[in-house]
Amino acid sequence: MKEFLEIGRVVGTHGVRGEMRVECWCDSPEQFKKLKRLYVDGGRTELKVLGARVHKSMVLLTVDGVTDIPAAETYRGRTLYHRRGDIKLPKGAHFIEDLLGLEVRDADTDELYGRIGEVFNTGANDIYRLIREGEPDVLVPVIPPIVKEVSPEKGVIRITPMAGLFEDEDV
Repeated sequence: MKEFLEIGRVVGTHGVRGEMRVECWCDSPEQFKKLKRLYVDGGRTELKVLGARVHKSMVLLTVDGVTDIPAAETYRGRTLYHRRGDIKLPKGAHFIEDLLGLEVRDADTDELYGRIGEVFNTGANDIYRLIREGEPDVLVPVIPPIVKEVSPEKGVIRITPMAGLFEDEDV
């Protein structure tokens, strides 16, 4: 598993004192407020976080050494990373990056349905975009009646599909 995970991207500046506007890629922009350091360059360069606050759907981020607009502009478009161990996940939760590419198999028969290509949230629950070779993608709701096991360490997610989930099923 990767040590550094993507958490957002700098999309602009805010004010004149070097604050950066960050598009948040985590469940909540509030998570930024807990981090004391972030990274750029895939984790090779550390940034000491001096402050983070939520403004609308963005995070306004202040880092050590960035005190004006020109300095903040050098980060525009760059992806920010966090160290895996810096964010503690609740039991049963996983980083999306750890789910991408996992096999999705039938919980009873072990039939391979495809691989996770994308995870997104609808507000009520997450959705897995299942990539199937030679077949259209399928959207799988992440709800207990369907998703039975999520095991990134085993490389698999096990599901019990509901009727009609796959187009080629007889309904």
